[in-house]
Amino acid sequence: MNTKLLFHDMTLDYLRPAEPDKNRTTDIRFRCAKDDVEEITLVLRKERYKMALSETKDDFEYYDASISAGTEPISYYFEIRGKDGSFYRYDKRGVVNDIQDSMLFRVYPGFMTPKWAKGAVMYQIFVERFYNGDKNNDVLTNEYTYNGMKVAHVDKWEAYPDAEHDYAKFYGGDLQGVIDKLDYLKDLGIEAIYFNPLFVSPSSHKYDTQDYDHIDPHFGVILEDSGELLGKGDQDNTGATRYINRVTSKKNLEASDELFAKLVKEAHSRHIKVILDGVFNHCGSFNKWLDKERIYENKKGYEKGAYLDASSPYRDYFSFRSDNWPCNGDYDGWWGYDTLPKLNYEGSRELEEYILSIGRKWVSAPYNADGWRLDVAADLGHSPEYNHHFWKRFREEVKKANPNAIIIAEQYGPSRDWMMGDEWDTVMNYDAFMEPVTWFLTGMDKHSDSFKPIRVGNAREFFDTMLYVGGENFSMPSLYTAMNQLSNHDHSRFLTRTSQKVGRSSTLMASSADTGVSKPVMREAVMIQMTWPGAPTIYYGDEVGLCGFTDPDNRRTYPWGKEDMEMLEFHKQMIKIRKNCPELKLGSIKELYADNNFIAYGRFNRAAVSIVIINNNDFEVTKEIDVTPTGMPGDAALTNMIQTDSLGFIVGTGQDRAKNGILTVTLSRKSGVVLRYDSSAPVTSEEFWADNFIDFD
Repeated sequence: MNTKLLFHDMTLDYLRPAEPDKNRTTDIRFRCAKDDVEEITLVLRKERYKMALSETKDDFEYYDASISAGTEPISYYFEIRGKDGSFYRYDKRGVVNDIQDSMLFRVYPGFMTPKWAKGAVMYQIFVERFYNGDKNNDVLTNEYTYNGMKVAHVDKWEAYPDAEHDYAKFYGGDLQGVIDKLDYLKDLGIEAIYFNPLFVSPSSHKYDTQDYDHIDPHFGVILEDSGELLGKGDQDNTGATRYINRVTSKKNLEASDELFAKLVKEAHSRHIKVILDGVFNHCGSFNKWLDKERIYENKKGYEKGAYLDASSPYRDYFSFRSDNWPCNGDYDGWWGYDTLPKLNYEGSRELEEYILSIGRKWVSAPYNADGWRLDVAADLGHSPEYNHHFWKRFREEVKKANPNAIIIAEQYGPSRDWMMGDEWDTVMNYDAFMEPVTWFLTGMDKHSDSFKPIRVGNAREFFDTMLYVGGENFSMPSLYTAMNQLSNHDHSRFLTRTSQKVGRSSTLMASSADTGVSKPVMREAVMIQMTWPGAPTIYYGDEVGLCGFTDPDNRRTYPWGKEDMEMLEFHKQMIKIRKNCPELKLGSIKELYADNNFIAYGRFNRAAVSIVIINNNDFEVTKEIDVTPTGMPGDAALTNMIQTDSLGFIVGTGQDRAKNGILTVTLSRKSGVVLRYDSSAPVTSEEFWADNFIDFD
């Protein structure tokens, strides 16, 4: 039996519908070589279904079985008996002798993720460092203190982030700046924006929410602006009346909310979705519920904060460790940080209902955001039982308000228990994308804290982690919406990782993050990112060669006017290819070749095949790759869509040809290529680029 040609996954070609509703009749399909199989059995719910031969095409046969999806999760695998007497089983790993429970195919009836999010190209914006569109809302030097530091406005846009006190340093990026650059994002090919937190907060990162009900006026609009700055020597907020007035002014808050609504409307007019960051595990000590800094004390319309008064209506929102008031910081802080008080959901049903109302509010009119990214989502609550209870309710409320909203969780480690159709839609894909791509191409960890040479070029580890760790976590609805990032606000910039330099800006000069980097390796990573299942998500500035060590150096300002235009053009063309090749968004994936510093895989559907090949060696290699597992004919012409190497990149460089199922390729050092076969309308590379031309001028 030709085991290489056995295939099933949960894409639409092999599972119809790919996201079955409850009790829906569902067709399951399995592919094998022509005249190779005696019998194929679907093993599902401990029942056995003999599959029927339904189609023969070219060198393949397709077997089908119809089942009722029912209402409970479905787990299944296949048994294949060959005409030559051989016998195999098949699960998410492919052909196996023994079935592994964690690698069974799983369908959750009724679980559907938004169609717009599947395979969407996303863009993460750390607003404070993206673009300053309104200088009237800038944080002022000495406007207030945060965590013992007087805040400061950074006058030089290009200045490196402060390694120790970046949370109190402000460059002036805001929502007007994003609006001003929406056409740039549209031209880049972006389909969704993920914003780091936007709600009222005293820090530059805003993961310490002060008021969930409003957009921060320093990101939005400041109409009322009065009061004093901190006086000389002041280290509290007693004299910071200007800050208090700015962030509690009803006019400022309402105008800022309206600006966000305008931004969403403008983004939608360009077919760009908007995702908000929900920091619901903890808030900030500035929060009006705690009010440790006395921002809201005696302020009209605000209750007493729980830090100041034991009778505060918000006392049960937090876990206090004593009955002494003022509490002098004796409360539960996330990871022990008193600036990040952990919210006590189990102690307050009112808190739970309030946060659920926030979940509904921002995805509803007039704001109409398109979803949430959930910060440290697995940490919320004090027990796993409550955590699952909350996220079930959160999903129900958000989807009720906006059925097309996406729910993406930040999660490290196993996540399947939350992605069974009633909690999260998907996750930020650290375990089965960011880390294995980084290991294979650079040997670095995602913080640049260590370098392991043994991991560089380990193709077996790459595929096993990308496919099988992902296989354990994801069903199809979650996999094809997973946020696939190379960099973000918590980890070093990928381009800096290519230098294989261990360190942070607190131990090395920040400028050293820019040195010794490898742009060819960065392009290899982008090629993988734009051709792998999921939602490729660019961290602002990566597309123009921005460098940086881990937090806070990864939060440098976007280098407007100093962009690496070659890197930008490469991103544009890879995005264009992704959006014009349906198999790259929703198609199947199959490992084709794994060797030292060399990988090849196929993305395919019944109409087209894209072959992605990466040579991360420091020398030229020639390989013979069997492409028949993708379902393409043994003799076929493939268009060379784009090719990158140590000298740069080129598009539309002619054609390659597979003969007897074998594609022979020669790749130079640090290179990658995307080749495409289209059965419905085979075209030359020149014709493709004539039809899909991008003007970069």
